[in-house]
Order: sequence, then structure tokens, then C-alpha cells
Amino acid sequence: MPPRRSYDQYCSAARALDLVGDRWTLLIVRELLAGPRRYTDLHADLPGVSTDVLASRLKDMERDGISTRRRLPPPGAAYVYELTPRGRELLPVLQALGEWGQAELGERRPTDAVRAHWFALPLLRFLRKEGAGEGLVEVRLEEGYFHLYVGAEDGPVYGDGPAPREPDARLALDSVTCEAVARGELRVADGVRDGRIEVTGDGTLAKMLREG
Repeated sequence: MPPRRSYDQYCSAARALDLVGDRWTLLIVRELLAGPRRYTDLHADLPGVSTDVLASRLKDMERDGISTRRRLPPPGAAYVYELTPRGRELLPVLQALGEWGQAELGERRPTDAVRAHWFALPLLRFLRKEGAGEGLVEVRLEEGYFHLYVGAEDGPVYGDGPAPREPDARLALDSVTCEAVARGELRVADGVRDGRIEVTGDGTLAKMLREG
């Protein structure tokens, strides 16, 4: 494997960018925050990345201790990639980057790809900011389902598809509302109060969301 490129600057920001500053790396981290993913799953949810670049970035991330690769036991017998504890520490970095970049979203362009779970991190950020508590939240959009682990200290932060168990709260909202939340134009509490976000469930988290 070729040596890692470096800015050769004695600066923590430069050192961090030595590891995650390459194109696609942080977006791979975004996908792996959902837990172990197969190469084919990663490629499907990173439209635009070439197979060569994805393979190269995954090798770099493994070399740098950001992710690991392991083989699933039979009958799966496929390799999956997952973040190390060091890699999971990039969550607040992605959250801060997303908050900084929300002003750049604007209206969705015809050429923009979209996956339902891409709204997970901004929604998680706003739920935490609004003090929604902790628990498992299932979210239904027009594009599909995803779920969030609000307040999770380790392990997956979100997941694609319906919640794996009975969630503490279920949210249903349309794409326009979700995009407004992602752009920072609508607070989750305001969306619930205005009837744009439907909250169901009997858990403490659901009650907190309904009460605003």
C-alpha cells in the first residue's frame, strides 16, 4: 500500500485532514455510522463514487485505524466494514460540518441524489439540540424509512429501514418538511405543533416530542 499523503504541517487540523480530507472519506464515515456495511451497500448509497476510489478509501481508512473489515459468519460469509471507536469519534465532526453546510442546501436540484437515511444526521442533531431525550426513533419519509438512536453513546447512530424493535417514538413527515428541518428553517418541535410532523408512540420520548 502506498504511503499516506501528508500536508507535513505540525497542526492538528492538518493532521486530521491527512486522514479524512480526501474526497469521499467523510461520506463513507457517514454511511458507516449506521453500523457494519457491505461493500455493495456502500457503493449503492454513495452514488458517483467509482469502485476503485471506494476500495482505495476503505483501505486507507483501515490502515489509519478509522474502520475495520471483518467476515460475517455463515451463512452470510460476506465481508463488512465498520467504524472503530476512533472512527465513531468523527460523529460530532460530521454534525458540525452538516450544521455549517445547511445554508448551502437550498432547494433540491434535479440532479441531486437522495437517500432517506441522509436526513438521519441532521434530524438527530436537531432532536438532541431540542432536548428530546433518549431512545429509538423510527422515521417515515416518502423516500423510505430510517431509524435513529438518540443519545447513543456507542454502536450505530442510525439505521436504514424500519426500527429493529418497537421504537420509543415514530415520526412521519413529508419531504418538504424534512428538507426544511435539514436546512435549519423548521424546528422539530414547531413541525410537531403545526401538524407537519406526526408523532406516535407511548414512550417517554414520544410524549416529550408531542409536548414540545
